[in-house]
Amino acid sequence: MSVSSSAVELGLVVERLRASGCVFAEEEAALIAETARDAAELAAMVDRRVAGSPLEYVVGWASFRGLRIAVDPGVFIPRRRTEFLVAEALRVTVAGSVVVDLGCGSGALGAAVAAEREVALYAADIESAAVRCARRNLEPFGGTVYQGDLFAALPERLRGEVDVLLANVPYVPTDEIRLLPPEARLYEPRVTLDGGPDGLAILRRVVAGAAEWLKPGGRLFVEMSDRQAPIARAVMIEHGLDAEITTDEDLGANVVHGLKPGAVRGVDTPGG
Repeated sequence: MSVSSSAVELGLVVERLRASGCVFAEEEAALIAETARDAAELAAMVDRRVAGSPLEYVVGWASFRGLRIAVDPGVFIPRRRTEFLVAEALRVTVAGSVVVDLGCGSGALGAAVAAEREVALYAADIESAAVRCARRNLEPFGGTVYQGDLFAALPERLRGEVDVLLANVPYVPTDEIRLLPPEARLYEPRVTLDGGPDGLAILRRVVAGAAEWLKPGGRLFVEMSDRQAPIARAVMIEHGLDAEITTDEDLGANVVHGLKPGAVRGVDTPGG
């Protein structure tokens, strides 16, 4: 641990966290104690967590596919279920692929792909806090991060050159944000959650532009809820992409995968 804490002191932290409603109080206490540089910082971190701040904001990072992804307050926290999107993308990502993490947030998706494949990595987000955070996370992989609204942020030279497009865009319907857990609803920026009336507003914008930016044989990967996935697949088909839905029941994750017809660089194809 970074802070020299006695078992009694750590036990008190556990008790405070458990009393505040933390289900995994022991694990959280250990992570906070490991991260804190001194007793004063430890106390401040515990206070923030007890007040309801997400653990990832308190310790400054989130675990994602074995990586420690830096996460600052005001940046969307990567979810474990989204690891399935990365796994699906890795099935078709070969060395040398041009990979774009669109609406990247912390850059977790791009970092996770680049950690396992040698790729040309680009990312973009409209939020300045996310761009700063993503640059820290993608720098070790040689990734370049742009600020702007979806495709408008990308350099023109990438148009028609993208092999793998990752787009974990907001998909919570506006009226359902109030039903989210307090840690998301109260602390994460609304723009990272709100997908419009049916949750698919931003998804439709991504799909509408995807074919222009993908190479023939390029792939688009998005995450959707159970009820939204069939609609998202239909939207992809309407815009000229072959599409399929894959599901990981253990993670409760659905990925909709679109393929731009043409020469295929990867190994698997939708419906194949």
